[in-house]
Amino acid sequence: MKLLPLTFGVLAGLAPAASFAHDYPTIDRVRFVQVCMRDHPGPQFEMTEKCVCVIDTLARELPYADYESMTTAMNATSIGGERGSYIRDSEPLQAEIKRFREVQTRAKKACFINLDAK
Repeated sequence: MKLLPLTFGVLAGLAPAASFAHDYPTIDRVRFVQVCMRDHPGPQFEMTEKCVCVIDTLARELPYADYESMTTAMNATSIGGERGSYIRDSEPLQAEIKRFREVQTRAKKACFINLDAK
């Protein structure tokens, strides 16, 4: 009988390690959900759940460093002038942006977000 509590203790100690494999900072998750809800209006509770689903799906597929790099490159494409042209003219960065958009589109489809909205 003493083996059962020990087994649960060991399993409980292993579970957090697996769940943090691609853990994203809470602030980045919150910001993603806020932008997602802004871009996809609908019933608040429903869209909160769907947008959380998307960021969770992204977190399972992409390490945080990749997510951060991809979103930074994607957001930087809107910078005007010479500084922005560095991002827009860089083939590796454009490939990274394209990959992120593909991953994001798959995640939105999986979470039942209307892709026709923004």
